[in-house]
Amino acid sequence: MNKAHRKLILPGVIVFFITALVFLAPILPLADVREMSIPSRFAGPSASHWLGQDEFGRDVLARLIWGGRASLFIAVGSALAAAVIGTALGLLGGFFRGVVEVLTVRASEVILCLPLLLLALLVVAILGAGTWPLIIALTILYTPNYARVVYSATLQVRSLDYVTAQTAMGAHPMQILARTVLPNIMPPLLVQMSLVIASALVIESGLSFLGLGVVPPTPSWGLMIRAARGAMEQQPLLLIWPSLALAGTIFTFNLLCDRLQSVLDPRGITGGGAFWLRKNQRKTVENERVAEPSTDALLLVEDLSIVLGREGRDTELVRGVSFKVMPGETRAIVGESGSGKTLSGLALNGLLPDVLSINGGRALFSTREGAQVDLTRLDEDAFRSLRGREVSMVFQDAAAALNPVLRIGEQVGEAIRAHKEIDDAALDERIISLLRQVGLPDPERRVRSYPHELSGGQRQRAMIAVAVANEPRLLIADEPTTALDPTIQAQILDLFKTLMADTSGMGLIFVTHDLAVVSEIADRVTVMYAGEVVEEGPVADVFERPRHPYTAALIASVPEGDADRLIAIPGTVPTPKDLPPGCRFAPRCAHAIDACTTHSPEAEHPSLDRRTRCIRWKDVT
Repeated sequence: MNKAHRKLILPGVIVFFITALVFLAPILPLADVREMSIPSRFAGPSASHWLGQDEFGRDVLARLIWGGRASLFIAVGSALAAAVIGTALGLLGGFFRGVVEVLTVRASEVILCLPLLLLALLVVAILGAGTWPLIIALTILYTPNYARVVYSATLQVRSLDYVTAQTAMGAHPMQILARTVLPNIMPPLLVQMSLVIASALVIESGLSFLGLGVVPPTPSWGLMIRAARGAMEQQPLLLIWPSLALAGTIFTFNLLCDRLQSVLDPRGITGGGAFWLRKNQRKTVENERVAEPSTDALLLVEDLSIVLGREGRDTELVRGVSFKVMPGETRAIVGESGSGKTLSGLALNGLLPDVLSINGGRALFSTREGAQVDLTRLDEDAFRSLRGREVSMVFQDAAAALNPVLRIGEQVGEAIRAHKEIDDAALDERIISLLRQVGLPDPERRVRSYPHELSGGQRQRAMIAVAVANEPRLLIADEPTTALDPTIQAQILDLFKTLMADTSGMGLIFVTHDLAVVSEIADRVTVMYAGEVVEEGPVADVFERPRHPYTAALIASVPEGDADRLIAIPGTVPTPKDLPPGCRFAPRCAHAIDACTTHSPEAEHPSLDRRTRCIRWKDVT
């Protein structure tokens, strides 16, 4: 039992005791809560009446227990009813957005414009006093609070990589909401639950105090406080007992829910994310062999363009990107942040955010069956049949990409079962074999671990295991070593090399901004700047003799062992809406002339296997 579980013992025992006490009230040897003894009015505690007797000579302990039964039934009942309705509204509104959000979350927020107590008084005045009218009133009051909390949490969770992965594997939206989104929003939901129960207990007591809640002779803590207020001079203890019960119960429920938040959240922390569950916005499916010239390349990308917006008339983020990946080859795509390298990788895997679309070009991919499909023309259903089996991706942040509520073995197994039928025994053996293949220590034990129980490097290895579970022909790695220390980076790079050697014909696209990584792992390199390919060629040739000023500047900015100072590239990458005329690198280029700012350079070929987008490539080195 860990520390978090031990912290549950005290509040858990107290809540269990309170709940059991009020639940078992009918069978406990308690005095009749309606039995009066006028001669014993305001009698103090005694052996037969442990907490004394009230203004009518009734047993205080019996009324306190039965009163807790009524108060807790109203508070917990209304909190659960509001939780179910509000959670459903928040999940639907946060997940689907648009009109659904207006009809669910925004509509319920109208109730928040009204004072809570006055609204409760209005509902009780319409429906009448009593237990069930009070539950209905409190449910109406608290539903918008749940809806807003769940809506906010859903907005965070829905954009994480592991939710995108669920959609990519064809899971139904309701299944995603129930299995992935809901478990991740439980911590704030529990906090809201504790707050609502506490508030409902107070409002119930307040309304009962005013005579608009529980109807006598049914006891409740509010009615007991109301009655004790008028008898403070004769017997002040009558006010202390229900007040202590009310305050203690509220405190204990708050403490329990706060401790449960830590126990039920397998991450320990809340993660953020980047991607939205994209809608199906692709063009016509192209499952058949395309009528294009045959190529020996595993992947041939030509003039790929990506725009912000769906109509092709908005901001262009990536323009005319072309490269190819041969079987068994590692292609590095390098550039500063904002260069478009990650967007290009996401487009090839059908994972572009909802607001982006492919505006032109093609990406011809050769499948295992020998067919050639254009990845830019596939809809979501067609991509789902390829993703994970033919084309797979390793994301930069494994902590966000892995589902925190599922064990590592479950996530690897889920990826395998998405594309093949396999029995449980064979699946378990395959999962352990994969974890061992990616170098995860003690795979038999790690298969049962949650992502938060692994180190950063181990999480990345588990992410790689998910990506290569079905032995894809093309693996896209989006800066998989960025957040790791140098020692772990070297181990992950060695792992990629091993995977390439062990998987015959697999191609690797390695997206990075680290030139040292490029020199160690890649065969060919594509350099991108401001959404364009500015240089391409074999890694050794490009590093030895760059043919574009941007590539030369990147190489010069890499720290050397005996260098006295770093050479920084002046300026910053321009935003897509503020691109300079002519060459996009001209404002930062030491070789720029007037012609560079007036004409957009076309690709030139310094040699057979080299390409550069610079009119002064001969003067660069």
